[in-house]
Amino acid sequence: MYTAHPDRYAEMPYRRTGRSGLKLPALSLGLWHNFGPDRPVETQRAILRRAFDLGVTHFDLANNYGPPPGSAESALGEALKADFAPYRDELVISTKAGYLMWPGPYGEWGSRKYVLSSLDQSLSRMGLDYVDVFYSHRPDPETPLEETMGALHTAVQQGKALYVGVSNYSPEQTREAARILADLGTPLLIHQPRYSMLDRRPETSGLLDTLDELKVGSIAYSPLEQGLLTGRYLNGIPEDSRAASDSPFLNSDAVTEELVGRLRTLNEIAASRGQSLAQMALGWVLRQGRVTSALVGASSPRQLEDSVAAIGNLDFDADELARIDKIVKG
Repeated sequence: MYTAHPDRYAEMPYRRTGRSGLKLPALSLGLWHNFGPDRPVETQRAILRRAFDLGVTHFDLANNYGPPPGSAESALGEALKADFAPYRDELVISTKAGYLMWPGPYGEWGSRKYVLSSLDQSLSRMGLDYVDVFYSHRPDPETPLEETMGALHTAVQQGKALYVGVSNYSPEQTREAARILADLGTPLLIHQPRYSMLDRRPETSGLLDTLDELKVGSIAYSPLEQGLLTGRYLNGIPEDSRAASDSPFLNSDAVTEELVGRLRTLNEIAASRGQSLAQMALGWVLRQGRVTSALVGASSPRQLEDSVAAIGNLDFDADELARIDKIVKG
């Protein structure tokens, strides 16, 4: 029987999410990859246990995570039953609906029928009565935003979600979603954008400014840019890497000699800070306090420990930031 570490809250900083009462750990565990049937169950369970022992109280999922879709939620459901039942009220569990889950016209996007059906399926897979945060995973260009946000509001009214969020929404879509939800009486809690040293779109698009104005929290996904910022590519493309498999999320063509050179220079800055490249990349995302939490994946407890160690140095001086910008922007 798993017993959580008694000092699990000693080191991890927790940040208030927008103007809500909910605090999230600076680092959250994402179950996007590594929680499908192709991974040993004991490894999955060990990662989850170690995360909680380190103060990572937030587990982030979506209906389509795995692979195959749904398997990550099922894996978490088994772990919750086996290890975390006594700790449910210490955990924040989030899931999303938006991408393809089943055939036919009702199996994806943002209709009320799909969103609420998906949530019921997610709850069943995880063995939960409710999730803490339920997201619209992507905007639907053909469904009125009022319908999608209305479905999120219904989930809260039904007691199946405590808070709601959006992911991959533009600043304008986010502003309108927040307005609709406010009118319904269910505040927009959080936005989940892709954000890293190599992907500055939340800055350049004005999304972070919009979230500041709306007092909505943010949680960054892919802060390590699909592994590019972990140090795995400092000497090219490893045979067992995501880029070598030409993953739809990172292919070998993207790992150019020029990029590898930039990564090596970034790694030199990280070393001067006493950090790994991954730790510096996570610290960079969290540096200003504008990002509530950064999502990290892990294939082993040790990899997770390396990521969590980033919280030891989240401060950057002006020279470091300028050097990073020069390397990244060219």
